[in-house]
Amino acid sequence: MNFREEYNSKLRTADEAVKVIKSGDWIDFSMALGFPVLLDEALSKRKDELEDVKIRGYLVMQPIQSVECDPEREHFIYNSWHFSGYERKLSDRGLCNYIPMIYRNVSSYYEKYLEVNVAMMAVPPMDEHGYFNFSVNNATARSTLDKADVVILEINENLPRVLGGQDESIHISEVDMIVEGPHDALPQLSSPEATEIDEIIAKCVVEQLVDGSTIQLGIGGMPNAIGQMIARSDLKDLGMHTEMLVDAYLEMYKTGRITNRKKSIDKNKGVFGFAIGQQSLYDWADNNPGLVTYPCSYVNDPDVIKRIDNFVSINNCIAVDLYGQICAESAGTRQISGTGGQLDFLTGAYQSNGGKAFICMTSSFTDKQGNLQSRFKPTFSGGDIVTDPRSQGFYLVTEYGMVNLAGRSTWEKAELLISLAHPQHREELIAAAEQQKIWRKSNKR
Repeated sequence: MNFREEYNSKLRTADEAVKVIKSGDWIDFSMALGFPVLLDEALSKRKDELEDVKIRGYLVMQPIQSVECDPEREHFIYNSWHFSGYERKLSDRGLCNYIPMIYRNVSSYYEKYLEVNVAMMAVPPMDEHGYFNFSVNNATARSTLDKADVVILEINENLPRVLGGQDESIHISEVDMIVEGPHDALPQLSSPEATEIDEIIAKCVVEQLVDGSTIQLGIGGMPNAIGQMIARSDLKDLGMHTEMLVDAYLEMYKTGRITNRKKSIDKNKGVFGFAIGQQSLYDWADNNPGLVTYPCSYVNDPDVIKRIDNFVSINNCIAVDLYGQICAESAGTRQISGTGGQLDFLTGAYQSNGGKAFICMTSSFTDKQGNLQSRFKPTFSGGDIVTDPRSQGFYLVTEYGMVNLAGRSTWEKAELLISLAHPQHREELIAAAEQQKIWRKSNKR
């Protein structure tokens, strides 16, 4: 077939393409760098013609015009699977709602339960075989497009082409409309500089790693600091298997730490679900045979992760209560990010031969009034969302050390957790534990 002829027959302007959307429809925008800027702008122009259009997306890094144009949410209702910094601000303004999920299951949510009337995704230009690559935005792309009644692709000439292990592309025959137009440079995400406390925590974790470990890093400054320290270490033949490809992996690769030679599966390949970072990271992923992208239904599947020996999961959190429940996504009822794959990787790493799962946090923080507040709480009574149940917390790390909570009784957990708290808060936490009957008098104070 002449794929270029078929391509031209499906070519539309953005304004023409969004005419397919009706009031009451469910719309899906692709995540992160796959966000369709031109289609979103065209949709915002139809505000006065439409009502109750529900939109899903996540980790969007630039303004969403269809949200910004409708502060009363009478026309467009935006919902996110995982908040970026921008989406968190939208939520604070009442313009974004979180969709609770476990990342490995999102594709099956679409397959089994969700309605998608129109799906829109930004992709690199079509190849000579008639395929559009999902670039650094594989994650849940295929399942979303498969469920959609109408598929519209927006060609972003700046997106890298990423080689895939599974579900990394869609064929022209499966696409309904195509939109072209100029785009700005890709959004970039800078990681904050590591603090002195970050470095102390990173050292605790890196000391637990062995040659041949396969590394998963979560989102945030703390995991990135650990990745930077790994890059400076003398560890050998590390592997990569992660939902999110971040700049620290490129640093580990440049210093020779990552080779992927010792991986039990996907040997010689660094595996990831999506990527957000600096332009140098996107350039590294472009047509790189050493990197492959899979959907998160594979990357985050504990049954896949457990097959990787010495798998190491490194994530951070916001707060922990004295029962060992871990909150990594909200401050009280204020949604900060999302569950993402943290629970997926905790589960898989525990089952891996030689695997370890680390949750890291600073013991305390200074509030806006200048008061030192503990990240350890007697109970989660302020609406904090439990990301990881107390039965699945293993290694917890602060600047005061590391403990393993697996198999511990309630009083043992309380003792171990309080040992990681800032000394200024320990007596108060002990008093709370005593009141909750999870403190033994024989424990040292």
